[in-house]
Amino acid sequence: MSEIKFDLGNVVATRQLHDYLSENEYFNTFVGYYLTLYVAGNWGVLPLEDWQQNDAAVVDGERILASYPIPADLREAVGGEDRIWIITEWDRSVTTILFPDEY
Repeated sequence: MSEIKFDLGNVVATRQLHDYLSENEYFNTFVGYYLTLYVAGNWGVLPLEDWQQNDAAVVDGERILASYPIPADLREAVGGEDRIWIITEWDRSVTTILFPDEY
């Protein structure tokens, strides 16, 4: 198991994403897998500068944002969405899982 790099606080999802999690076990597994990568410091598909900013944010207590692609075979089941974002607030009180258009 990978090292946990920071506290997630309360983990929440937006209503739309939550509904898809409830309806689709594969999507639920997918999101859980990426949450595991996230807390270990894997920021998904982001430019190098954003990776570096997130790495510094873990130490400095700033906000962290990661982006992960949704597999092509799952996109239709989640309304055509192609990625999820995971955002942890600067004070580590809450981590939100959402689709980018819900931001």
